[in-house]
Amino acid sequence: MNTIIESRNIGDWLIKEQNPLEGDSCPVLLLLHGWTGDENVMWIFTRRLSQRYLIISPRGKYPIPSGGFGWQPKIHRNWPEVNDFVPSIEGLIELLNKDNFPKGDFSNMSAIGFSQGAAVMFTLALLNPQRIKVMAGLAGFLPEGANELINGKPLANRRIFMAHGRLDDRVPVEKAREAVDILSRAGAQVSYCEEEVGHKLSASCFRSMELFFDLVEETRGM
Repeated sequence: MNTIIESRNIGDWLIKEQNPLEGDSCPVLLLLHGWTGDENVMWIFTRRLSQRYLIISPRGKYPIPSGGFGWQPKIHRNWPEVNDFVPSIEGLIELLNKDNFPKGDFSNMSAIGFSQGAAVMFTLALLNPQRIKVMAGLAGFLPEGANELINGKPLANRRIFMAHGRLDDRVPVEKAREAVDILSRAGAQVSYCEEEVGHKLSASCFRSMELFFDLVEETRGM
């Protein structure tokens, strides 16, 4: 299937997107970069995924003095809290609709988030459980207070893949293990891959993520 990749502005968002040239209703894949990233850095994770996805990669709203962008204003704590991400999440909800992306099937949305982007993705799903069906969180974590959002199992019937490095010196592996526990208690079906790497995705976990999405695509008939 042929696709076209382009960048454009929607309001105050800068978006990079991949549009399939065929079909009028495409499942959506949202890419959320980490701290100091931008709209370009997440595409490596999509190279073997279905070309039927409408892929949307927004740039974070907060410029970082050292370069790149993030999803929260500067804080003076070790770890962000749920409320730190709410402005970005509200902006994403306003962005992700068929008026802006006419081919997008937003009832059938998946997401891949890296590091802080994974935290935003998980928080968005906990606050708005109907928005994301499938998630892959890479080198990620949950913000403080996320465990207060799991009553009633809001992520029941949601599928999540998580990968983390035991040598990660930016997001300690204990943060990922804690997130697996909280997301599982929120009702999600969580698959977890952990390897002897740092703040990145190992080759074996990369393959496990691809197999995870293969199963998702097979279930959807993609």
